[in-house]
Amino acid sequence: MPTNLELKIKVESHHKFRNILTDIDADNIGVLNQKDAYYKVPDGLLKLRIENGKESLIFYRRDEKGNNRWSDFDVLKFESDGGEEFFNKIFSIETIVEKRRELFIYDNTRIHLDEVKSLGFFVELETLVLKGKEEAKVRFENIIKLLALDTSKQIRKSYRDLLLRSK
Repeated sequence: MPTNLELKIKVESHHKFRNILTDIDADNIGVLNQKDAYYKVPDGLLKLRIENGKESLIFYRRDEKGNNRWSDFDVLKFESDGGEEFFNKIFSIETIVEKRRELFIYDNTRIHLDEVKSLGFFVELETLVLKGKEEAKVRFENIIKLLALDTSKQIRKSYRDLLLRSK
């Protein structure tokens, strides 16, 4: 099961972050239109992601209480569509998160500039653990410095949790 180190911060706009990412030559992957259907499961989080028409099922567990947000995850990608209708017959939906995500990659870190329906603008980092957690933490902290992110404003919840709380 792969592991990420994650950070989420609510921001007023993405403009300055987009400029910094361009200046440091981060890879601009493009815009992803995502719909995540979160299902009720006894442990962890399970969501069906529909991203620019492609579907995948994502299961993850994340430490929301520790100093660092380590997340273990598995992704199952589908060759065909129809997953939403299929899984909705099996699982109860907790909530649906819709977002427009600009994806950049820098030093094996996914940098998301998210605009989440009903929630606003966020910057999210996901640094993939490649050579151990300490090495990932160094890369992660470097990106936090490059983007001048205020980690005291970190949100230790998923978009799912934020939407459920707002209802």
